[in-house]
Amino acid sequence: MRKMLQVVAISAALGLLHAGPASAQNRVTYKSAKTETSYYQMGVQIAEAMKAGTKGDIIVTLEESQGSTQNVMEVRARGGDYVFTAPPPLVESAQSGSGPFKDKVDPKFTEIRALFPIPSLTMHFVARGDKGINSMADLAGKTVLLGKGTFGATEGEKYLKLFGLEGKVKLADAELSNAVGALKNGQIDAFVTAGSWPAPNVIEAAASTGVTVISLTDAQVKETGREKLTIPAGTYAGQKAPIQTTSLPVVAYATTAMKDDVAYALTKTFWQQKAAMSSGAAWWNGVDQSLMPAITGKIHPGALRYYKEAGFKLNPSQM
Repeated sequence: MRKMLQVVAISAALGLLHAGPASAQNRVTYKSAKTETSYYQMGVQIAEAMKAGTKGDIIVTLEESQGSTQNVMEVRARGGDYVFTAPPPLVESAQSGSGPFKDKVDPKFTEIRALFPIPSLTMHFVARGDKGINSMADLAGKTVLLGKGTFGATEGEKYLKLFGLEGKVKLADAELSNAVGALKNGQIDAFVTAGSWPAPNVIEAAASTGVTVISLTDAQVKETGREKLTIPAGTYAGQKAPIQTTSLPVVAYATTAMKDDVAYALTKTFWQQKAAMSSGAAWWNGVDQSLMPAITGKIHPGALRYYKEAGFKLNPSQM
């Protein structure tokens, strides 16, 4: 009897050893944005998708971030389990030591590699529907809320200058979080926001107040130097026609310190789970293979393996 128990114990131990590699769990830290933003909610969805798609083999822990610059800077002190989001031009700045990374060059910046695109930062110029504002020119003489310290605020200010509206628009001194209430109460005529589409604050404004989201002309889009993006008709309440605007691509990145198998699993699971994520949040509908050219730097070797298997078209500079 004792001998039989020993045999059973040894067999069980061998079984556990055999099962070990297949059930190995990889923990990944995902750093994106502030908790109140849509990009943080995307991180929640990605974490859930990774757990479901890998049957728990990949566990993603979310970290709040103060912005993309911080995300990139933290590469210097992070290891192979670090995933973060940023616009590709910002990563280029880090690698060239320009912009916010001037005099902050670090060898680890050269190790940054892309995994997959996420919803782009999309510009929205949102006006009250009863103010007769149908173009950028119609904003002249109106009160506009840009917000402070955000990509949308900086970009919105840039567009007002580009389109000859500097000094012709009254800028509201308020936070973007107050935009919907201020629009509804008539304190402002329009606000500017940048985020994924559909944008939660634009959905709320359209439902509660009735809004016009201004379309840019082809010439205006070209003048901004940004990517052209079309928001489909019907995205917001009362929106009968497509909206032409601009966007800044956003990508999930890791570094060469991440194991190829982990990068492969993250990328494969993301694309396989995207349809399920889209059923829970429409902003994932804007993510498809057409965003791949926006990845201007190199793609992680593990992610590359998936893209080649799946037949994605890639540029030589991405490999």
